Amino acid sequence: MPGPLAAFAGRAAACKVLRQPTLPRILCSPFGTGPRQDAGTIFELRTYDIKPAKTKEFMELVNRDMHIRTAHSEMIGFWTAELGAMNKAFHIWKYDNFAHRAAVRKVLAGDKEWQEKLSAILPLLKTQDMEIAYLVPWCELGAPPKEGVYELITYQQKPGGPALWGRSFKAAIDAHVSTNYAKLIGVFHTEYGLLNTVHVLWWHESPDSRAAGRHRAHEDARVVAAVRESVQFLESQRNMLLFPAPFSPLK
Repeated sequence: MPGPLAAFAGRAAACKVLRQPTLPRILCSPFGTGPRQDAGTIFELRTYDIKPAKTKEFMELVNRDMHIRTAHSEMIGFWTAELGAMNKAFHIWKYDNFAHRAAVRKVLAGDKEWQEKLSAILPLLKTQDMEIAYLVPWCELGAPPKEGVYELITYQQKPGGPALWGRSFKAAIDAHVSTNYAKLIGVFHTEYGLLNTVHVLWWHESPDSRAAGRHRAHEDARVVAAVRESVQFLESQRNMLLFPAPFSPLK
């Protein structure tokens, strides 16, 4: 990309170039600029499908042995699905950058104690799925006010990236936040995995408070208008109600 656009080559997926008679003008989505590029912090989102009837055994092992793994890098949270899916574990790990993750993985491969524990855990799993994501620039990682339950909503957006759907998606999230029926923990946009995917993690006091809050939100004109605008870019969405594990930093 010639001349003044060279600095923007890495943002092609999130930016649209509008050529004017004089200088080009760059329009960027709110997902494509800001702290994400500056900080470099990445999050690894892992989903494990546990073999039926093995969830109890799996949780007993990870509850006993996870301290060996967390000695090497920061775990954000670890949950099991209660509603919306069965026999699933979901966990989030934080790394300073890709080099940090690679260094941790190398150390783990040489940690004989962890590899021994892992050899007992892996046979209990059907599949493992991993995504690398950034927190969107307008969201900081939140903390719950007390112990509760979590809701993970996964949105698959239309191809085109945040330049297409980022602004309306943020407006829909902001509208839900304004109702105060849930606490926003994080909004994660995939970098590796299924692209144009956004995972939104919410905290609720209980499943019943979540249900009551959703009913109120659906009657809020701000939420209705924002969702109506954003849904035009939506391919699909799915949610899971999650219970935190005893060792999860997010409770």
